[in-house]
Amino acid sequence: MLFLLHDQRTPGGETTEFIYENGISDYVAEIVGEDALTQTMFRTAEAFCRDREDRPEYKVRMNAAFCFSNKKQLLEYYHNSSWLEHGGSPERAVKTAFVNQIDAFLKTKNMYKKGESKITFADVQDCLAYVSSSFSTVTSYENQTKKAITNRGIAQVMTEFLKHTLEVYFIENPDDAQRICAQVLVNKQSREHAEKTRLSIKKTLGSQIDIANRVDKFVDCRTRDITRRELYIVEGDSAMGAVKTSRDSEFQAVMPIRGKILNCLKSDYSRIFKSDIITDLIKVLGCGVELHGKVKNDFATFSMDNLRWSKVIICTDADVDGYQIRTLVLTMLYRLVPTLIEEGYVYIAESPLYEIESRGKTYFAYTEQEKTDIMARIGKDKYTIQRSKGLGENEANMMWLTTMNPETRRLIKVIPEGAQRTAEVFDLLLGDNLAGRKEHIANHGYEYLDDLDVS
Repeated sequence: MLFLLHDQRTPGGETTEFIYENGISDYVAEIVGEDALTQTMFRTAEAFCRDREDRPEYKVRMNAAFCFSNKKQLLEYYHNSSWLEHGGSPERAVKTAFVNQIDAFLKTKNMYKKGESKITFADVQDCLAYVSSSFSTVTSYENQTKKAITNRGIAQVMTEFLKHTLEVYFIENPDDAQRICAQVLVNKQSREHAEKTRLSIKKTLGSQIDIANRVDKFVDCRTRDITRRELYIVEGDSAMGAVKTSRDSEFQAVMPIRGKILNCLKSDYSRIFKSDIITDLIKVLGCGVELHGKVKNDFATFSMDNLRWSKVIICTDADVDGYQIRTLVLTMLYRLVPTLIEEGYVYIAESPLYEIESRGKTYFAYTEQEKTDIMARIGKDKYTIQRSKGLGENEANMMWLTTMNPETRRLIKVIPEGAQRTAEVFDLLLGDNLAGRKEHIANHGYEYLDDLDVS
């Protein structure tokens, strides 16, 4: 198929021609370029097959182009001229045939070491550039998206076609076969070495988590699955006791903030790292710190790979003191580990403002508007209403329902709306810009009069 692109924007514009004269064979050769270990091979065949004994026979035409490279990889499948993103039958055929024939060659030539494990398709794929284009009169797609075909007959005949192709190719080109199989072995050994390294790092990090258990009053969870682990940062020992009792200890850990945390935007690094509250929290996070300039500290350079949690949740009372502690913890995270905020790992657990009981039911209102809506639903029925207690005074069932249960809790994801604006706001409200802060309060203070707590 020939494509001509005419540039008609100017008189006498260029005409560019796009064509693969040899079809998918030229496509593979172009992708691999000068990085090929072998020449591009093209094979074609036709066969008849059926998907089940009780189904009619149908015709299949198969075209395959491939070569090997230690730098470029390519796997693409087309059927009836449509791209199969997920492959299906052609992919199963490729995996079976290539692993089978290369494994057979390795065994025949005694290229495996004693006790060495068999290659996998991942080892072959690391050095394979392969494109197939098949056609059939009967096609079964996986679903309406048509990203994969499921014909058993096509998988069977294509597997045999590729096995035969590789068998003949290896016999006729022994040097290529030796080069290909040696590269596949290198890929396998590299994969196994990487896996050993991964397990070693995992073990090291696991031991670091055990070190975190020795942080004063930190209570870990049981699972080591980082995608499930949640860290609740709570204010004080009383809140610690309530959260510890109400949590799911399988995946929820608790770290209490003891006393007032330092304002990290108004403090230099030397003072910050003298704070036990901050250093303990950094140890528990496990990801190190992000520092600017040369600063002496006992923490590793920041790495997201070492973060031990899927969520870092700040959980404080729904009062002025709680909001202040929440703000100071956020400030610390913003100063020392801002990537956690940028990547969406930091959350705030909302605590209810009011607890309302009526006709044996308990309602929780997180805002004044929610309280108004609940009261409207209750109507003239009798009710009792009270301002919610501090976290440390709540019953375990209530804490689980309102703050800990992933199905019913409310979490606010902390996301900066722009790095520059975030930096300006933090500096204005918590930094050393006293004049700017006074001006901001003078200009905007009236907007927050309803939120003032002057009790």
